[in-house]
Amino acid sequence: WIPPRSLNEITCECALCEDCLPAHEDHPKVVLSQALEQHRNRLQERLGAVQNRLPQISDALSFVREILQQLTNQRASIEEDIQSSFEDLHKQLEVRKSVLLMELEVTYGLKQKVLQAQIDNLTRGDGDITATCTQTEEALAEEASVATLEAEHELEERLKELAILRMPCQPEENDQLDLVMETDGLRKSIHNLGTIVTTSAVASQSEAMGSGLEQCIVGHPASVTIVTRDKSGGACKTGNAILSAEVFTPDGSIVDGEIVDHKNGTYEFVYTVPKEGEFSLALRLYDQHIKGSPFKLTIAKASEVEVEVDGAKRRGKSPGQKKKGSKRASSALGTPRRKTQNPIEDDLIFKIGTKGRNKGEFTNLQGVAASSNGRILIADSNNQCVQIFSNEGEFKTRFGVRGRSPGQLQRPTGVAVHPSGDIIIADYDNKWVSIFSCEGKFKAKLGSGRLMGPKGVSVDQNGHVIVVDNKACTVFIFQLTGKLIAKFGSRGNGDKQFAGPHFAAVNKNNEIIVTDFHNHSVKVFTAEGELVLKFGSNGEGNGQFNAPTGVAVDINGNIIVADWGNSRIQVFDGSGSFLSYINTSADPLYGPQGLALTSDGHVVVADSGNHCFKVYRYLQ
Repeated sequence: WIPPRSLNEITCECALCEDCLPAHEDHPKVVLSQALEQHRNRLQERLGAVQNRLPQISDALSFVREILQQLTNQRASIEEDIQSSFEDLHKQLEVRKSVLLMELEVTYGLKQKVLQAQIDNLTRGDGDITATCTQTEEALAEEASVATLEAEHELEERLKELAILRMPCQPEENDQLDLVMETDGLRKSIHNLGTIVTTSAVASQSEAMGSGLEQCIVGHPASVTIVTRDKSGGACKTGNAILSAEVFTPDGSIVDGEIVDHKNGTYEFVYTVPKEGEFSLALRLYDQHIKGSPFKLTIAKASEVEVEVDGAKRRGKSPGQKKKGSKRASSALGTPRRKTQNPIEDDLIFKIGTKGRNKGEFTNLQGVAASSNGRILIADSNNQCVQIFSNEGEFKTRFGVRGRSPGQLQRPTGVAVHPSGDIIIADYDNKWVSIFSCEGKFKAKLGSGRLMGPKGVSVDQNGHVIVVDNKACTVFIFQLTGKLIAKFGSRGNGDKQFAGPHFAAVNKNNEIIVTDFHNHSVKVFTAEGELVLKFGSNGEGNGQFNAPTGVAVDINGNIIVADWGNSRIQVFDGSGSFLSYINTSADPLYGPQGLALTSDGHVVVADSGNHCFKVYRYLQ
């Protein structure tokens, strides 16, 4: 049936069509009118449905454009790094070339001088002997007479002298002047110099699995495996994807953990939760949630879940019961107690911060630094900025723009102040360390291409930048210019190895003190990477740790350590012997991270789980 172009084209046998039309529901004109109305309604609905997609498409367009812009910026940054690196190598090659040419000239000059002096001596001797012999022969050819006797006598004396004259007839130098150029290794190194690192992994296709997504036990490590896939769902075969994982507690704080890159497209996230409850796990690939993220987690005590021991399931005793740290006496490293409204006394002077994104608010604060001019600097990790306060807690300023280009911050975790006043920031996700002026103006970056996941930064007595690479389990030492001075450490449980190291401090002997998170210890090294001291073990007693994080050293060489899993701060002497706790009983810490000593001698700590930083009295 072909519908007419209008109602007027429909004919009807009814003589009173126009009058009776409303009463005839099956009249052709009524049927067609209803059909057209339904058609227009459907058309209107589909129009609305399609129009509703426009904001989604617009957002996606903006997001993809942003990714493209970041990709373009990253390309420009890498191109700049390549140019700079090869220009530096070219300069070094030119310097080496000049040194070799100079060495050649000096060596040749010394040898040439010896040989030329010998030639000059032999030439003079040859001339003297030839002349004297010629004169003598001429004298002998003449008739002997009294008149020539005196001249002949002189020739005889001269001949006697020449006969005993010592001449340098043996070479006094050799002609060896060779060049050894071990270029094979260099050529191979140049051939392998630099790698463009990327993957085709996308968040929408990547997925997670493992026991760490199910019911977990308080205080026990849980593991999640992440499989990255490309846009077609094919498994990626290479590593180095930018993956982040965060476990959120019911109050919104964040539990720390470690991501291990297996370099085959799969990753493992290992975390430990210090208390029971309902948690959520956010797994992001390139800042986008993977399939199913965020995941809901149930954390229970061991007594509430069945655990498998030697192949048999049984109900275990809870490992989650924490022994509280002993309260420090007034004669310990704290100051005499002050009276407060809180019946429990501790060393807290003040605390600053709540959860949020405004000034003086934090989301997953990590590193802490203190400057000599009375400033406290906080690395506000999830807000992608650094906030600066006075020693009294007054907000001064903040700086930082989210992004993956030089001068931007993606996940600032460590912060330090250089003697020059520059602010040094470890950017975990950007895999480099950024240098800013004291006003927050970007100056340079270092470690790009070398670092895998820088967590903490510090500055040694020589002004060198100490970087604790959490992912690589290595400590790097750079000049402020970016030149690598030294590095030490690898993944493992040995004395010179690390398992997720976090922060570092430097003592007056220029020794580097590193907190070894998963090995539950603190290790002290020389600047060359030789182990000087190791102390700590896993536990809740005095001198034991459950994943140490922040560390600082006072003027007496005492070492102050933030004990993350036990939510406390311990103090040790320079030899690693336990001295006391900083009393935090009145307002307990929850997952402390970075720690520093302020210029007026107090301890400042990032109370990450409570979204604030706290300043405690400390008697040095």
